Amino acid sequence: MMDDPYARERAQMVRRQLKARGIGDPRVLEAFRKVRRHLFVPEDYRELAYTDQPLAIGYDQTISQPYIVAFMTEALSVDKSDKVLEVGTGSGYQAAILGELCRAVYSVEIIEALADSARRRLSKLDYDNVYVRTGDGYQGWPEHAPYDAIVVTCSPTHVPSPLKAQLAEGGRMIIPVGERYAQELVTLRKKGGELVETSILPVRFVPLVDEKGKRY
Repeated sequence: MMDDPYARERAQMVRRQLKARGIGDPRVLEAFRKVRRHLFVPEDYRELAYTDQPLAIGYDQTISQPYIVAFMTEALSVDKSDKVLEVGTGSGYQAAILGELCRAVYSVEIIEALADSARRRLSKLDYDNVYVRTGDGYQGWPEHAPYDAIVVTCSPTHVPSPLKAQLAEGGRMIIPVGERYAQELVTLRKKGGELVETSILPVRFVPLVDEKGKRY
């Protein structure tokens, strides 16, 4: 394994930003200890990779702060046998975290350049259970549905119907919903074909857009 000059900073991130703020799932914490976040941010921001803040990754997109990624991951309660859909690949960091925790991750990114770079990055890091494609995340990835869990890392004004349909019975979804500057992170669980929705906390994510850049 290559030398890791950020190992100490990553351990401090887990201890101070995640455990100290209530993230307690040992599998989630171990994934954050293992995945090298500095490899998922632009080189100009590497010294900030383990600070508790979102960072720009180009194309008006960001990599979310570590705590929010951990919070959303823990809320999904992912099992090793699960198949997960991610909407909004970005740099691929959330996909890598999920790749440590479940059987397969299918991630959709609307911006082709980001999808391509994330695919190369994840392949180089040997995440052979993570699949990335360029596409409209609102539509999900129906060919591989149903999914045991769905995580959406960009914000629509409503929960997309295609994602509801692609969620397996008993499955969980976490998604930020609302207007551009007033969003709620919500979880949904499918029971008896119906979705039970719970609001968790206010957040601010980049918008979920279509191929023309129009917000959903």
